[in-house]
Amino acid sequence: MSRIFNFSAGPATLPEAVLKQVQAELLDWHGTGMSVMEMSHRDKPFMSIAQAAEADLRALMNIPANYKVLFLQGGATAQFTYIPMNLLRGKAGADYILTGDWGKKAAKEAGKYCKVNIAASSEADKFTHVPARAGWKLDPNAAYVHYTPNETIHGVEFHDIPDTQGVPLVGDFSSTILSRPIDVSKFGLIYAGAQKNIGPSGLTIVIVREDLIGQALPNTPGIFDYKQQADNESMLNTPSCFAWYVSGLVFKLLREQGGLTAVAERNARKAKLLYDYIDSEPFYTNPVAKADRSWMNVPFTLKDANLDADFLKGAVTAQLSGLKGHRSVGGMRASIYNAMSEEGVQALVAYMKEFARTKG
Repeated sequence: MSRIFNFSAGPATLPEAVLKQVQAELLDWHGTGMSVMEMSHRDKPFMSIAQAAEADLRALMNIPANYKVLFLQGGATAQFTYIPMNLLRGKAGADYILTGDWGKKAAKEAGKYCKVNIAASSEADKFTHVPARAGWKLDPNAAYVHYTPNETIHGVEFHDIPDTQGVPLVGDFSSTILSRPIDVSKFGLIYAGAQKNIGPSGLTIVIVREDLIGQALPNTPGIFDYKQQADNESMLNTPSCFAWYVSGLVFKLLREQGGLTAVAERNARKAKLLYDYIDSEPFYTNPVAKADRSWMNVPFTLKDANLDADFLKGAVTAQLSGLKGHRSVGGMRASIYNAMSEEGVQALVAYMKEFARTKG
């Protein structure tokens, strides 16, 4: 069977080695006589899967001991609500930095629970850059500062960690988690949907500093309360068992491949290859400021938008899938997450060269 190169923004491509292991273990996990999808989350086999996944993630990201790691449901979008419910801790407002649509959506949801201060935004420039730090208007009394390190739709990425001067920093890492090493200790909370750089959809990772939990709003449902989830090892109800299992296999593979330093080196090479070609060929354009370009999501437009349909049709023939840009911005988008091989990016560039040669 021939596998395509899948550039979808999510659910996204998974490591082939992990898929093969899942296939081999699908009917009988380690001699239990049943699939992971069938076993009780309370029994020893699944508990061992869950504990190994957390241990490997902690090792990969060097997560300090005073942080809880939660394996939750509802996608990263659910966290737009859970975060103010859990982190306001008696304060009236929170700061939001907007560099794309996901940050806007997070701020809108938070506005139902607190006063939202848009401390900085690049919306006036169509979300093509990170706002200059000198213009940020942070509130020292904010409960937290929320930002989106990588905006999947617009392809804008922070390449450093903002200094929030002691106010807890919250990051939606859905499309950039595990793409490089980060200093977790600089964050109050990190969250990420699994379906881009971790595993199947249905699972959301939350990494939260212990001192920030336990003070949820009085009307917070128990299932949304980080403290209750932490006290129950993310099993207040039945978790996304299969997604948790597959994610654990991804964590283990990344450790075997050299950890996040090695991952970052590969991702930097892939991004450079694609951006260098786009910049060298007038037929294609990337709208994002060069200093703020994403390693994970590369949007680009063709010189003539009337050729978009032909480009996508030809890409499918070339076994390149998922290249259509988000409906809100149009054009094309190549998502080159960890599991996208360098060979895949090379194949995309080769196709783009041939398309520009014949259609330009």
